[in-house]
Amino acid sequence: MNPNQLTEQLGLFLDVLESGSFSAASRRHPLTPSAVARRIDSLESAVGSQLFIRSTHAVRATPAGLAFAERARRIVAELQLARAEAVSLSSAPEGLIRVDAPAAFGRRHLAPVIADFLVLYPGLDVQLHLIDSFVDMDGSNLGKVDLVLRAGQMADTRLVATPLASIVRIACASPDYLKRRGVPGEPAHLSEHDGLDWDGLAPPFAWRFAQDGQMQLHRPARVRMSANNAEALVCGALAGLGIAHLPTWLASEYLLRGELLPLFCENGLPTPESAGIYALRLQQQASSRSRLLLEYLKTRFSPVPPWDLALQRELGRH
Repeated sequence: MNPNQLTEQLGLFLDVLESGSFSAASRRHPLTPSAVARRIDSLESAVGSQLFIRSTHAVRATPAGLAFAERARRIVAELQLARAEAVSLSSAPEGLIRVDAPAAFGRRHLAPVIADFLVLYPGLDVQLHLIDSFVDMDGSNLGKVDLVLRAGQMADTRLVATPLASIVRIACASPDYLKRRGVPGEPAHLSEHDGLDWDGLAPPFAWRFAQDGQMQLHRPARVRMSANNAEALVCGALAGLGIAHLPTWLASEYLLRGELLPLFCENGLPTPESAGIYALRLQQQASSRSRLLLEYLKTRFSPVPPWDLALQRELGRH
C-alpha cells in the first residue's frame, strides 16, 4: 500500500469514527455506504481486531478501535507533514508568517501548536494576533496578515478556505445543577430547565439536535444568563446556573475533568456541524512558508480534532 492509499484508508476509518455512521463518512468520500463498510471490514481483517460495533442506528468504536485511532491519527499526521516538508523550500524555510485568530481558540489550541511548529523550523517566525471575533468570515485583515482563522459557513469567493477542524456542539451542565434539577433524558426536556444562551445572534447550530433524521430546535425555557461570548457561558455553566450548548473545542477540558457533564451522548459525540474551523487566505498564491504552516495545522487538527478524540475515549469508558 503506497502512502496515499494508507492515508486514505486511515482517513476513512477516522471519518467513520468521528461521524458515527458509514453513510455520513461516505459523503466525505466518493464512495457508497456499502463500499465504506467493505473497506472497514478489510481494515479490520488486516488489523486482526474488531474496530467498530455496528447497529441499525449508529457505528461505535470498540476499545480496540479507540486505541487504534490514536495510532492512526499520528500516522496520518506524520504522512501529511512529510508531504508538506517534501514540497516546501529546498533549503531551510525562513521568514515571518502573520496569523490572525480568535482569542479563545488561539489560547487553548492554536498557540501550543504554533510553538511546536516553530521548534521544528528555527528559521521561521510567527506573529500571532488574537482577537475576540470567531465568526467574522469576511477576511477583512487579509493583506495585513497571511492567514486568518475563522469558524462558520464559507460564502466569500474572494477567499480560499482550508478546513482545519470540524465543530461538534454538546449540551452540558455542572454536576451540581443536574443533581438539583435532574438530568434531561432527551433534548425535548430542555424546556423544563434553565439555560445559558447567546445575547444577540447565536451560532447557526446552537440548540439544534439531530432527531429522526432532522435537526430540531430545543432550548431551555428560562435563560439565567446571556452573553455575546461563549467563554462567559462556560463560567455560568460551571457555576451551576443551567445548561449550555457549547462547542467541544471550548468545553472539552471541563468535560474531561468532570466539571461539566455531557448530555444526550449515549451513542457517542453528536454529528459534526456542516460549518467548521477554517484558515482563510486570499486567492493569490500563498507563500511556501504559509503553506507549510497550513499543512502542519491540518496534521494537528484533522481529520478528527484531538479534543474530540479525547472525549470519544472518555465516553467509550462509560
